[in-house]
Amino acid sequence: MCVVLGMAAAPVSRALADGDPASDVLVTQPLFAGADGGFAQRDLQRLSGLLASARRQGVPIRVALVAGPGDLGSVGELWRRPQSYARFLGQELSQVYRGTVVVVMPNGVGVYARRRSADTQAVIVRRTSLINEAIVTVEALASAAGHRLRVPAAAAGPDAGSGLGSVDLGSWLALAAGAALIAAAWAVSLRARPPGRLRRAR
Repeated sequence: MCVVLGMAAAPVSRALADGDPASDVLVTQPLFAGADGGFAQRDLQRLSGLLASARRQGVPIRVALVAGPGDLGSVGELWRRPQSYARFLGQELSQVYRGTVVVVMPNGVGVYARRRSADTQAVIVRRTSLINEAIVTVEALASAAGHRLRVPAAAAGPDAGSGLGSVDLGSWLALAAGAALIAAAWAVSLRARPPGRLRRAR
């Protein structure tokens, strides 16, 4: 079962209902979190809040957290190919969504927006959670578009399965470096398309 925050009942077109869970969820929701991730609810809420903030500032971003090949459904061949899957999702969602798509897998991050993409598959951040990678990536993309986001505070108290407490300084530095590379790649594409032309989801 997939974790979906605020799931709304909405019809899914035949073009999108092709067997991969993320494309079905992201038609109406900003976040897909695969069942294999063991994600803590409070951390999913933090990421969801960040995505809501980005959308309010005119930078729509949708994120797929893909923890295992089972999260890909009928397109399992795209496992460990985050950029290819980001491009796939972007094309699948193009009928209803024109913003940025971010895919986070254990081996890297893929970013896609319309006909431009930032190939970040080589940015591999070890010993950090998929949610941490997603948060830093979303912040970097928003920053490249001229917006500074604030991550919503997490609820107090330990929450098993999040893995956030075990992240060391070296991992955070690697994560920040990867985010800087993502932002740099994104800034290059934005030169040809100013931030003001980013469209909200229909």
